[in-house]
Amino acid sequence: MKTKEVIISAKDLKKSFGTGEMKQTIFEHMNLEIYKGDFTILMGSSGAGKSTLLYALSGMDRPDAGTISFCDEDITSYKDDKLALFRRKKCGFVFQQIYLLERMSLMDNVLTAGLLANNNKKEVVNRAKKLFQKVKIPEITWKKFSTQISGGEAQRAGIVRAVIHQPEVLFADEPTGALNSNHSDAVLDVFSELNKEGQSIIMVTHDKKTALRANRVIYLKDGTIFGECDLGTYQEKDELRKKKLDDFLIEMGW
Repeated sequence: MKTKEVIISAKDLKKSFGTGEMKQTIFEHMNLEIYKGDFTILMGSSGAGKSTLLYALSGMDRPDAGTISFCDEDITSYKDDKLALFRRKKCGFVFQQIYLLERMSLMDNVLTAGLLANNNKKEVVNRAKKLFQKVKIPEITWKKFSTQISGGEAQRAGIVRAVIHQPEVLFADEPTGALNSNHSDAVLDVFSELNKEGQSIIMVTHDKKTALRANRVIYLKDGTIFGECDLGTYQEKDELRKKKLDDFLIEMGW
């Protein structure tokens, strides 16, 4: 059996907020490895530390203690400017709130992000076109603004922007939380397709339907990794997969 390549390794992480009597420890002695090519889901009740962990792993927030090795680089030792450059090159981000620039077309939103990592405009434009086609946004829509399209289309455009520079890891925090069922399914289809092509993904979700897309589900409770479930390769309408996740979440007390 081929050993998976570790892309992120977190050791003895600690993170707290507040001071004195108001101090709240989110997690401590957190140890976790993320594997290249995996679709990893972080689940747990509100306040379990899911988003805090996601932001720490991506370098968006710093842990109070511990180390994070990302692509064999100790990002916890980086100064702010070097860490920002690292995130720009190695990470892609998709959030529940869709942060597209309203005064730019969808294409210009994507090109602006792409050209920060690659100054060859022709290459960036060609990749943007292919990605828009992949997420099923028609060419007539590329010149529209985010205020002129549906939430599902805007989120899919946000994914294009997040992966235009071919990040090592795509981080997503409740990316379907504000979408209806149809738009949510369309966005999840994009994540599944990207992962099928080898994109490493780490996603926070409260949604069981979303978690079914992952091959690895990690459940956080009281600031610790309470358990994890290996779901294997995603298959649509896989009842055994659904039962396995259901049983796992019941065991976790979800």
